[in-house]
Amino acid sequence: MRTVSVLLRHELRLLVSLWLWITRRPQGADGGRAFGYGRGQGAMMAALVFVCVIETLTMSVLLRNWPALHRVVLALDIYTIVFVVGMHAAFTVRPHVLAADSLRIRRGAHVDLRIPLEQIASVRRELRMTHERTDGELNLPVGSQTTVTLQLTEPVNHFTVLGRQREVGTVRFHADDADTLVAAVKQARTVPSTSPGPPA
Repeated sequence: MRTVSVLLRHELRLLVSLWLWITRRPQGADGGRAFGYGRGQGAMMAALVFVCVIETLTMSVLLRNWPALHRVVLALDIYTIVFVVGMHAAFTVRPHVLAADSLRIRRGAHVDLRIPLEQIASVRRELRMTHERTDGELNLPVGSQTTVTLQLTEPVNHFTVLGRQREVGTVRFHADDADTLVAAVKQARTVPSTSPGPPA
């Protein structure tokens, strides 16, 4: 029952993302600096939608003599198209966000991880095309690649879509402008030192 509830919430987030995408409003920036990451898979998502549309038209022709079955398959096909477009919308309207005290890393409606800046030991630009599942590491590729690597001073809790908890000390993710994000995080982590003034 809990799994069904989690999946329904995920579907709702996709629908909300689709609405925000249509109205051109990002979600959760909250005055922070937003960094996109979905540009690399736009063409792939468009191709997937095209395939779904072709399948819908083909099934409509094949099932034209079975109206009841045709209505069921048509509803499923339309839902699939909405789901795929909603996934793309979530990648667009839910960016990474750098705030004054944290970096919020996202991946569509699936991942939303907030990391305090004080727990970031290092951040670097690193292009990776392959990722192996390893304990203590979280890889969030887009278009099969990650471009930023974070090393943390201590693990943070990450919750999967189904609510399973993992502790991660290394986070790899993609950003469209990785160099700018890395520079911004380094700058945000730098606290100006204040030296005491001369004695009165």
